[in-house]
Amino acid sequence: MGLGASPKGVIVLYNENLDLILGEPHDYLAENGVIACASAVEEALSQQYPVIKVPIHTDIEPALAPYPPTEWVVFNLGEGIEGRLFEEARIAWALEAMGYTFTGSSGEAIAASTNKATTKQRLARAGVQTPSSWLFRDASEIRGEFEFPLIVKPVAEDASLGIEQQAVVHDLPALRERVIFVNDSYRQSALVESFIQGREFNTSLWGEPPEVLPLYEIDFSEFPNPFERIVSFAAKWESDTFEYNHTPGICPAQVGPQLARHISLTALHAWRTIGCRGYARVDMRLDTNDKLYVIEVNCNPDLSPDAGFYGACRVAGYNYSEMILKILRMALVE
Repeated sequence: MGLGASPKGVIVLYNENLDLILGEPHDYLAENGVIACASAVEEALSQQYPVIKVPIHTDIEPALAPYPPTEWVVFNLGEGIEGRLFEEARIAWALEAMGYTFTGSSGEAIAASTNKATTKQRLARAGVQTPSSWLFRDASEIRGEFEFPLIVKPVAEDASLGIEQQAVVHDLPALRERVIFVNDSYRQSALVESFIQGREFNTSLWGEPPEVLPLYEIDFSEFPNPFERIVSFAAKWESDTFEYNHTPGICPAQVGPQLARHISLTALHAWRTIGCRGYARVDMRLDTNDKLYVIEVNCNPDLSPDAGFYGACRVAGYNYSEMILKILRMALVE
């Protein structure tokens, strides 16, 4: 369904929410990040294509009505409408149904990666190691013995929504309290995982066949407490916090050839298992016994100039505009 190399123009599609129906007030910071990313992508694309930014306020169908799919290609940055569950996947499904050529993964892959429980099930069936986990719809379901520490996450969010220092729990009362928080604030089940102490790697991939970009490691060296070494919401979005200013990325990651190969092969296996397309990021942790765990597969990860995906592309020799144009051309030649 490609348009060839020269569509009439490129639509930079993104969400611009006036309200959130779940989560916390500070989650708007992530929403604002999408808007800023859309402007950066528009500027990069405008060097070679006519570009228009199209925000989604309510529904994607009327937003795209003036732009025929036979003439326009979509650079898809849509992440959701008002914080509704699985809106990112629905946007991609709608683009598919309307016949648009668009960047990034399919609706099916986005849905599978957004639901962390589904991701873990697919990865486990494929032989990819993930942390032990439990899913709780309500704190009353918490029974039995647990080996602490654990980390508690909303089951169907990304961008570190709901991930704070309090997400790492060390006893049963704290576990119950955090599950209640996730159930009530995000109106979804809480995914509880064994907390993997150790190094964290973000592995970016793109293309077909997929190419692994230089490995990117989160530097937690300023956190003496190992249980505070997480990529929290503050570390991603709150620029005036200690977490934001003390979790830099190291790229290329300082790893030996054997570990680098293990990380790369695991990322490729996860990409194929979830069905990623275009570009993606696979986040992993290496425990103190050198066992590697996939903690998240992120279809359509953040493409902001200060995000890890561009950090890996920059080390690979691409400037920001070259990265964005390459992602667009991947969609055009599919």
